[in-house]
Amino acid sequence: MDSATTGTLYEVGDLPPLGTVPRSMYASVIRPERYGEPATAFRTEVVDTPEVPPGFVLVAVMAAGINYNNVWSAKGHPVDVVGARRRQGATEEFHIGGSDASGIVWKTGPGVRHVEVGDEVIVSPGLWDRDDPGIRHGADPMFAESLQAWGYESNWGSFAQFALVADFQCVPRPARLTWAESAAFMLTGATAYRQLNGWQPHTVQPGDPVLIWGGSGGLGSMAISLTRQLGGRPIAVVSSPEKAKYCLGLGATGVIDRTRYSHWGRVPEAGTEEHRRWTAEVRRFGREIWEILGEKRSPRIVFEHPGGDTIPTSVYVCDTGGMVVICGATSGYAVDVDLRYLWMRQKRLQGSHFANPREYHAVARLVDMDLLDPHLGHTYGFEEIGQAHQDLLEGAQAPGNSAVLVGASRGRGGAPSGTLEK
Repeated sequence: MDSATTGTLYEVGDLPPLGTVPRSMYASVIRPERYGEPATAFRTEVVDTPEVPPGFVLVAVMAAGINYNNVWSAKGHPVDVVGARRRQGATEEFHIGGSDASGIVWKTGPGVRHVEVGDEVIVSPGLWDRDDPGIRHGADPMFAESLQAWGYESNWGSFAQFALVADFQCVPRPARLTWAESAAFMLTGATAYRQLNGWQPHTVQPGDPVLIWGGSGGLGSMAISLTRQLGGRPIAVVSSPEKAKYCLGLGATGVIDRTRYSHWGRVPEAGTEEHRRWTAEVRRFGREIWEILGEKRSPRIVFEHPGGDTIPTSVYVCDTGGMVVICGATSGYAVDVDLRYLWMRQKRLQGSHFANPREYHAVARLVDMDLLDPHLGHTYGFEEIGQAHQDLLEGAQAPGNSAVLVGASRGRGGAPSGTLEK
């Protein structure tokens, strides 16, 4: 289908005829002069709809996922995303975030072969140059120099009526899901899948204890379910009885309430009274893991993403020969690691970043086969994008993954509006 262009501005929730691209669109925009709290950094604006270069497609966004990376975008820290792109030659003085999306292919650029206008897709947030020499020679794209987190390091993400994505980012949408459910799970699900299943020989095996920080969040929810799928025993760390109940409902073997402990953050200087108290607390934490398992066995894999507050504990309680695998640092980047526990107990501290095509297609298949739930907790309206990220920053979000409706209708549970409703 050939695409046409119109000067008409369509309201959020309305769609032009299939293949018709408006010259301008509504978007939830961050500008450097508004960097700060997410609730005020995001603002709805009218911007030009992006042109579609070779190998890319324009997706009419039905729903978008909420992830922590655009909390960082809103704050302008640790990276000024607009400034970073400007230094690389970009001309836009704004950022349209959003690294998860479900939608409909609305226009294709030259050279696109694997998707067509009208296809219903979910979007993978891994973006790279298809001509990257490493990738052309068979390297994992997650190690490529050109790798970017779409909707964070790149512009034209999912918090707009139309998103610009590479054709290889498009994955067929599971037909059984609503638009909101389709948009919620890819970033967290595929990230968790690679952490748990991508670092041989430290992959989840039947019976393996796996400690999962932030068990009620989007990443934690997916990690609990995937660990169960792989035959492991997930132990979730939470901060309230309500979150503990949620994790047990997902199939967690047990839960630990971190508010019952006081040893978070940097490790005190050895030999001090503070260090003795810290050691007593971390040992008590480890004993609670044994009590949950009913045996003196420590986690073979520790699923990390808080970072600063929790890494010292993770390294300590990880089993001899086990792995601490981390994909983020929401509580801080500067950490203390007692290297004695790494070398003497031969533990592995492994960084992990999103997922390659084999991994994210595997997650999509698990969801499509109803073997993995998207764990959609709360769905926001388009004007609530800033508040959604504020909730995430403050830990006030609902358990599971969150999404925002863009082109889909709230009244029909996230099904597309008008003639495209399923």
